[in-house]
Amino acid sequence: MNSDTPPRLFDRTLLRTRRNRAAARLADYNFLVRRAFDDICDRVESVTRDFERAAILGGGPGLADELMARPAGGKIGWLTSADLSPAVAATLDRPALALDEEALPFAEESLDLVLAPWGLHWTNDLPGVLVQINHALKPDGFFAASLLGGSTLNELRRCLMTAESELTGGASARVSPYAGTFDMAALMQRAGFAMPVADIDRVTVRYDNVFALMADLRGMGETSVLADRPRNPATRALFMRTAELYAQQFADEDGRVRATFEIVHAAGWAPHPDQPKPKRPGSATHRLADALGVREQSLGEKAGR
Repeated sequence: MNSDTPPRLFDRTLLRTRRNRAAARLADYNFLVRRAFDDICDRVESVTRDFERAAILGGGPGLADELMARPAGGKIGWLTSADLSPAVAATLDRPALALDEEALPFAEESLDLVLAPWGLHWTNDLPGVLVQINHALKPDGFFAASLLGGSTLNELRRCLMTAESELTGGASARVSPYAGTFDMAALMQRAGFAMPVADIDRVTVRYDNVFALMADLRGMGETSVLADRPRNPATRALFMRTAELYAQQFADEDGRVRATFEIVHAAGWAPHPDQPKPKRPGSATHRLADALGVREQSLGEKAGR
């Protein structure tokens, strides 16, 4: 393998199959997607400009209509939606595409707005995907995304590993490693975006038991697609012991269990000459002490010397 080739963490063929299977009822399980997309729409509405051509990557059905029904919709001309899964793409609103986010088909500088409300956490080369999106945007085009972060399902991951270690003496990775505690804004900047921003929304969802959580993950099409996943099926004993541990460690007083989902939000602009530029160090014309109305002290004064 070429040393420049990113590691293949995820089996995207399996991901496509899982999303194809979930397509018919995906709208019944998209509460997290809609929460994330609501934040993305807020960001679009805060931008004081229009977008002639826009695309939504991932997220499932209903999002394009939701966007166009909000004030943000008044800023947008032509809009397409897309998904990795052909079956999901068939359920999407307006012109729709089945595409692979790792090999985007958009021409360079062909879009004014790209929104990626879900799915980038399953890409093997996130920096490379961000570069492609940047290239697809016209100068001063806007990009906003949300993806699952590293704390997602930490309770399930811990209980599965403990249960498997108890039963077999070893543990396999059975929950996909979501994007870690990286600096998403720095990653956006590395991909060439101007004025990148990022923040995190941590959501706690409560379930009757761990099996209800697993059913939701299947409905979302979000079960593990690790390329290096165990090839032996998980046993009933493993699931039962996982459920016991989960109830012991993460149940509330009413017996319901908690699951953490960490949603990482990011936004940035394709570079344009007219965008604000950071001033070079030492170019300030006013002192901070004057602006704050305080007396400036040297480090020696502060140390009492």
